[in-house]
Amino acid sequence: MTEPEQNKPAHHPDYPEPLLEFMRTGWRERELPGIAALDQVPCHSRRREQISKAFGGETLIIPTGREKVRNNDCFYPFRPGSDFMWLTGEHDPDAVLIMRPNGNGHDAVLYARPRSPKETDEFFRSAQYGELWIGRRHSLAERSTLLGIETADLADLEKAIADLDAPKVRVLRGFDPLVDRTVEAPEKPEVEEGEDPKLDRDSELAAVLSELRLVKDEWEIAQLVDAVDATVRGFEDVARVLPADRGVSERLLEGVFGMRSRTDGNALGYSSIVAAGSHATTLHWVRNDGRTRPGELLLMDMGVENPQLYTADVTRTLPVSGRFTDLQREVYQIVYASQQAGIEAVRPGVGFKEINRVCMSVLAEGLEALGVLPCSAEEAVDPEKQLHRRWTLHGFGHMLGLDVHDCARARKENYAHGTVDEGYVLTVEPGLYFQPEDELVPEELRGIGIRIEDDVLVTSSGAEVLSAGLPRKADDVEEWLGMQREQGHRLPG
Repeated sequence: MTEPEQNKPAHHPDYPEPLLEFMRTGWRERELPGIAALDQVPCHSRRREQISKAFGGETLIIPTGREKVRNNDCFYPFRPGSDFMWLTGEHDPDAVLIMRPNGNGHDAVLYARPRSPKETDEFFRSAQYGELWIGRRHSLAERSTLLGIETADLADLEKAIADLDAPKVRVLRGFDPLVDRTVEAPEKPEVEEGEDPKLDRDSELAAVLSELRLVKDEWEIAQLVDAVDATVRGFEDVARVLPADRGVSERLLEGVFGMRSRTDGNALGYSSIVAAGSHATTLHWVRNDGRTRPGELLLMDMGVENPQLYTADVTRTLPVSGRFTDLQREVYQIVYASQQAGIEAVRPGVGFKEINRVCMSVLAEGLEALGVLPCSAEEAVDPEKQLHRRWTLHGFGHMLGLDVHDCARARKENYAHGTVDEGYVLTVEPGLYFQPEDELVPEELRGIGIRIEDDVLVTSSGAEVLSAGLPRKADDVEEWLGMQREQGHRLPG
């Protein structure tokens, strides 16, 4: 299949017939040596067994997603769908996993785009798929060996879906327009007045996938440790180029960390927040178009996504000049105490809401000590009031894994209203944010934003801070920053 003429960019030259004939000849096959099953194949196989047991007798369709246009004929870098990645380990776009019941579980087939065939002109004419444009892809047989799963040509997908028994099919929707269009969406369950909303068949598949991903296996934990370690190095890189006596662009610091993420990982796990001064009071400050100033604070929320697409999520707030002022330290200590209390509360069986309650209570007590609450801390955190949230809009944290906000489609009773368990990885990230225009706080507090965030593994006995390579205590942060500056700038790799 050649690239349609109407889709050919105006700047691409035409192909005269003699050139076409010349390009179609003289190519040999280039084999890839050393193709063998990836170490994580047994992990993906076990996960498919888990979802198979949850939906016995039903066909499951899980797409990875398509490339998305950034502008004109430029695409965003492709990133596989997380549930699909968790089940297969496949990185390329367009692929679809179909799991068909076989009476004793499921047969899994990965429908994927094969190599650019030399029988057509795709390999030299298609800028999106042609191997002379984007590089050699794995053949279907090579993919099957690498991933330990049966593969089939993506061209056969539509017919394969059409042959399925539609009432017994569940689809992970929102990733592939062809799949969504081909399989009729289920009807929403009827709900009696006063009942909680019920999930339809496809939403239940998405929820169960999220819930199965809550517990990380040993291989996943190793990936998260790898991502966290790279993130620690990235923070060190930034600290080494952060001047104490003059301002620099937030984007310079963002770029330094981004260089580490591409050198030691796949990419950023999310858009970096590099917030100098009052920008730190904007929770998702990603414009990063300001400058640091000596005497002010710098809040950085950044994470490396490792080559297997697991991400870290770490926040540190640094004094640009190297030392916290008395007021900055006072606020920092409140946030640190809240985070420490939250980390100490983490253990198997504790409620997600309980960890949040512990963190918020300490923040409220600190706000009361600062004299900004209109009532007592106890009254402020009353579920019917929650006045403390004026200065801390978000909760204590979230699950972490293939997504920075991992397992987001899990049902509330199994996440926000449930308990944490051994093998969960979550962030603990309390913060206080005093907006520059907030007239209910003293002027000296306005524009101060502080968050401390760490990645925490729930163990059998409590919590292990995976990001302990970065100090959290105020004195330790000052000492660490000074040491990094003494080391000087370094290039990753």
